[in-house]
Amino acid sequence: MSIKSSLIKMVIKLTPDILIIWGANFILKGIAELTKFNFDLDTRKVYVQTRLYGEQDTITVNLEDFAVFNDGDSYRFIIHQASSDRPWLNNLLSRVIGKAWKIPAIPQFSGQLELVAEVFKAKPPVLEKVD
Repeated sequence: MSIKSSLIKMVIKLTPDILIIWGANFILKGIAELTKFNFDLDTRKVYVQTRLYGEQDTITVNLEDFAVFNDGDSYRFIIHQASSDRPWLNNLLSRVIGKAWKIPAIPQFSGQLELVAEVFKAKPPVLEKVD
């Protein structure tokens, strides 16, 4: 692991969730309000609760076991588990789960993409000892 990726991981872990919520709400003003957020880099879990503009109820989304990787030709993003408290959103997520989505190659961002792949690399599978 490079020093850059170690520093990025440390910054991600030290960034307060409230700061993420504030930034997201600034960007999403008039569209949605982020009410809860939790990102655990070690376990690869993201929890988001948001309220769409004009709606009363919140929407909850959980993402687990996601990664960015290089398959030799391009970088790809994959989510292995995702769920929501809305059936329509679960149907949408089911079309995304388990598929490795190609990240468009932009030459001027190739270094940054390599760093993102290092920070969010797939965890090796856990092997159980069989006697």
